[in-house]
Amino acid sequence: MAQPGVSPVPREPRSYQGRPAGIVTRTVAALVDGVVVLLGLLVAYAAVAGALFVLSPREFALPAGELFLNLTAAAVVTVLYLALSWWLNGRTYGDRLMGLHVVDRRGRDPRLGVALLRALLCVLFPIGILWVAISRENRSVQDLVMRTAVVYDLQGMTPAPTFPP
Repeated sequence: MAQPGVSPVPREPRSYQGRPAGIVTRTVAALVDGVVVLLGLLVAYAAVAGALFVLSPREFALPAGELFLNLTAAAVVTVLYLALSWWLNGRTYGDRLMGLHVVDRRGRDPRLGVALLRALLCVLFPIGILWVAISRENRSVQDLVMRTAVVYDLQGMTPAPTFPP
């Protein structure tokens, strides 16, 4: 257990606290979140298959859905995962792993509506993250539209955003 007044974060990374996150860090966090959603979908599929087997073992066959239905389910699960994570604590599992925090223009966790719309934009227009690479404020298209930012939050505090309102 850390002593009071002693930070578990090394001195060098502390200078990044509250700064806008870059394209590499955000992309790695997004990839981690993609794996989390995929694992969740696989667990749900296994649960459905297991239930079908228990209910009718002789006629059992693995469930096969249509591509459109599967993609729609994956999109809905992804939007819910992102929106609820950002709304409840400002970060997804990938964000937490990479030391990131999604904040609104006041430096707080986004409200549910903002988080939901931002998640929808991220799923429908994922290439919007590439805008981070050319934006002076490291903001994606989704950040610009929803007036949010993704900042480094290595110490677990919600920092004030460093972009103009």
